[in-house]
Order: sequence, then C-alpha cells, then structure tokens
Amino acid sequence: MLTVADDGTGIPPGDLGRIFERFYQASEARTNKGAGLGLSIARWIVEEHHGTVSARNNDGPGATFTVTLPLAA
Repeated sequence: MLTVADDGTGIPPGDLGRIFERFYQASEARTNKGAGLGLSIARWIVEEHHGTVSARNNDGPGATFTVTLPLAA
C-alpha cells in the first residue's frame, strides 16, 4: 500500500466521487492549465495492475490518496 497526503485545501465533498473521471476538474482546480487527466491516468495504471486507488479528505486540511496493489504471486 502507498499513501500520499497533503495539507492543501482538500477535495470539495461534491467532487470527491468524480475526481478519477477523465477530464473532470473540480471548480477550484480550473485556474490550473491541466486537462483533468492526471488522476484518471493514475487510476488506469493502478487498475491495470489489479489494484485500487482511493481518495479522502483529511480531518484537518488536505487530502489523502491510497494505492493498494496485490503482492506478486
């Protein structure tokens, strides 16, 4: 398992279920010049390796992303 946490603004609760969709950008993220592909590509890579990726807001500021991959057989 790999966990990455930050102390930024977090993910708006209404956007949390959509952040892994291709081209989706939360309204606060629209000031960036990104295309909304980064998290969807990360999810695709993890799923191709039979793993899962999830995101949640921290109790304080920021968000935590967790990637779980199966052990090699």
